[in-house]
Amino acid sequence: MNLSYFIAKRISFRQAGGFSGTIHRIAVGSLALGLGVSILAIMVLGGFQNTVSQRVFGFTGHFQVQRYQMSNAFEEAPFSLNSEFIQKAKNLPFLTKVQSFAHKAALLKGDEEVEGILVKGVGRDFDTLSFANYLIEGRMLHLPDSGVSNEVLLSKFIANKLLLKVGDKVTLYFVQDPPRFRRVEVVGIFETYLENFDEKIVIGELQTIRNLNGWTADQVGGLEVFVDKPKNASAYFPLIEKEMDLNLKLIDSRERFLEIFDWLSLLDTNVVVFISLIGFVAIFNMGAILFILIMERTQMIGLLKALGARNAQVRRIFFWNGMKILGRGLFLGNIIGLGIGFLQDQFRLVPLDAASYYMSYVPIEWNWPVFIWLNVGITLLTAIVLWIPVLVISKVDPIKSIRFD
Repeated sequence: MNLSYFIAKRISFRQAGGFSGTIHRIAVGSLALGLGVSILAIMVLGGFQNTVSQRVFGFTGHFQVQRYQMSNAFEEAPFSLNSEFIQKAKNLPFLTKVQSFAHKAALLKGDEEVEGILVKGVGRDFDTLSFANYLIEGRMLHLPDSGVSNEVLLSKFIANKLLLKVGDKVTLYFVQDPPRFRRVEVVGIFETYLENFDEKIVIGELQTIRNLNGWTADQVGGLEVFVDKPKNASAYFPLIEKEMDLNLKLIDSRERFLEIFDWLSLLDTNVVVFISLIGFVAIFNMGAILFILIMERTQMIGLLKALGARNAQVRRIFFWNGMKILGRGLFLGNIIGLGIGFLQDQFRLVPLDAASYYMSYVPIEWNWPVFIWLNVGITLLTAIVLWIPVLVISKVDPIKSIRFD
């Protein structure tokens, strides 16, 4: 057995008592706490970014295809579903679904209040299963093969503001020439927690907007395009754009809602700074505690040197001791971080104010590559830092250290 490793085992905290044992436990605890908090910070940040992004993408798609027009009006210019892009999109393997839509501004009149809203018309290709995650009351729209059902979904914000509930009849007034109105029934209430959608969007039928605008059955206001890996959206953009008709444009949802995604990107910087500070303190503590242990074992160092031990052998004793502390700290830190994350992911123990945080509980994302790199990074940095205090060993004089008390 390696002599340095054997002696390091003999002076570890399981065999040492009193001061040495206490110092070992403080070192393990500080490292475990730092790693556990770092893992939780990464989990919560990833979960928060993923949840907000999914809410935006679930409502708008990762990309939108629209016809070029000169104005920035809420209502889109129509184009046909028989366009070349629809056919070419089938050959793009990373596209998961394409669904049609159109918007039309209107006034929503309840029994006592009137609210300006934007009707989003959806067709039979609308993914009702995905949108059902936002539904908190009632049911999804019934979209018939022919005709219209005159049903709408309201956000909880609009329903509360107009004192409406599922089953109520409301009137939509459309400002056009000539003005028109539709009597519709509220069949469901949804909530995304995003002000951009909850404060103005009402989900209705695409065919209703076609009838109001005089469009043909194959015309739509736009297409929502979904991809398999949202993180690769930047790489997918030119591939999709290359297949577009000349009169169509491709819009990235991240650019359309730039303020939301810039804010999410800013959170990355905050977490990096936070984890860096925690890591610096934890690693510095490891170096300081190892230095204290060296000072506490000064007589042992002098005795080993007097018996002929080389400086390198004595250094390795304390280096191995530090690495054993590191190993226990990493193990406990992962247990703490991953354990608390698992409990929160399964039982949602920590709630949030949805009005402020866009979600009702703290979300968790399991990003295993980042967890592994965090452990590897702490191990390498700590191993480097541990060599700083052990260099003091070469300055220890055997005769003076043996008499050291």
